[in-house]
Parts: sequence; structure tokens; C-alpha cells
Amino acid sequence: MGQVIKFVLAALWICAATLGAVFYSFQSAGTKSDAPAQEASLMGGLDYVKTDVISVPLIRNASVEGYFLARLVYTVDPRELRKLTVPADALITDVVYSYVYSTPALDFSKTPALDLDAFRAGIRDGINKRVKQQLVEDVLVEQVDYLTKEEIRDNAVKRRKTITEEVPATQDADASSGGHDAAPAH
Repeated sequence: MGQVIKFVLAALWICAATLGAVFYSFQSAGTKSDAPAQEASLMGGLDYVKTDVISVPLIRNASVEGYFLARLVYTVDPRELRKLTVPADALITDVVYSYVYSTPALDFSKTPALDLDAFRAGIRDGINKRVKQQLVEDVLVEQVDYLTKEEIRDNAVKRRKTITEEVPATQDADASSGGHDAAPAH
């Protein structure tokens, strides 16, 4: 009977030692894999948020001269972004409008060049000033265009011509089939 008790105690000891070793190895592996994740969150951890196209009409001398179009990507800490009470897109659109209207250097009738560095910094600083904290880390430009009123009018005319050229072709096809879908023969 003493031999059986010693055997059972030895078996329990071996099981406990094995479970302890497995538990320790998982803890050690978890600690090592968490360290790069913590470093990545300190180095990265920012969300890249893309805006829709922001269209700002440029009004000079009481008439629209053209449209400033921009699609931006901004980097922001997601925890700080969730704290906003105003939608981020509305805030950024407002800051872009304010920047375009308050910057006299953006007169595209005089100078077609845009200082992208100043534009990005102006948008970033405008947003951060508005929310009174460092919310936006960087602003990236995906698209920037300026279309004059004439260019917009020309594009609209081209679209109308394309549509009117496609419609008669469709009507001719309907006329050749009698305007009705042919019923399948049984």
C-alpha cells in the first residue's frame, strides 16, 4: 500500500511540474510577443482617415470663379478621435473652407501653384487649434484640383452630348424590336 501512495504522489508531482512548465512557457512567450506590440503602438497606433472630396467654391467679386477640390488623409490617435463631439469630417471640411477663404495666397487666378507644405500645416494646425489639443498628427494630400467655372461648364456640356448620343442608339434598338420585348416561343 505504501508503494501505491508513493507512486500516486510521484505521478501527481510529475503532472504538477509539467503543468507549471507549460504555464511558465506560455507566460514567457506572451511577454516576449507583447513587447513588440507595445513598441508598435508607440511608433504607430495612428489611424489614417480619408475624407470625401471637399469642394470649396471660390467666390471673387460676388461670383463663383471656380472650385477648389481636395481629398485628404489625416493621421489621428483613434482614442482622441472618439472623444470628439462633432463629426471629424465636418470639422475638417470647415477648417479647409476657413483656410481657403482666409489665405489670400490661394488666389488661383494669379498663381496656379499651391504650397502643399503650407496647406497641410495650415489644415493640421487649424484642426488642432479648433479642438485645443494635438488631435491630428499629419495631413496627407491624396488629391488637390482647381476647376474654373469654364472648365466645369465645358465638362457639363460634354456629358450632355455623350448622354444625348447614347439615347438615340437605345431608342433605335427599341424601335427595331417593335418597342416590345420579344416573347419566347414555346
